[in-house]
Amino acid sequence: MALDPRWPLALLRGAAPVALGLLLWVAMAGGEQERQQTLKGPPGAEGGRMTERRRHNELIMAALREAAETDENVAQRRVPWQK
Repeated sequence: MALDPRWPLALLRGAAPVALGLLLWVAMAGGEQERQQTLKGPPGAEGGRMTERRRHNELIMAALREAAETDENVAQRRVPWQK
């Protein structure tokens, strides 16, 4: 049984896109860890923003707590709220 001379060419044509995909994947994945570190940033770099965010979350939790404790529709209240 003789090997068809077109077989190696067909194999090369099929393997080329796979190899190109692997090369692109390696190129993109190489910088992923560095990008994650950049996004993470040093802890405490944005201290003012974090305290502002905590205060905002506390206000939201207080509003949710109050809404859970009352039968009144707190969504219809005028701003600023008064207890």
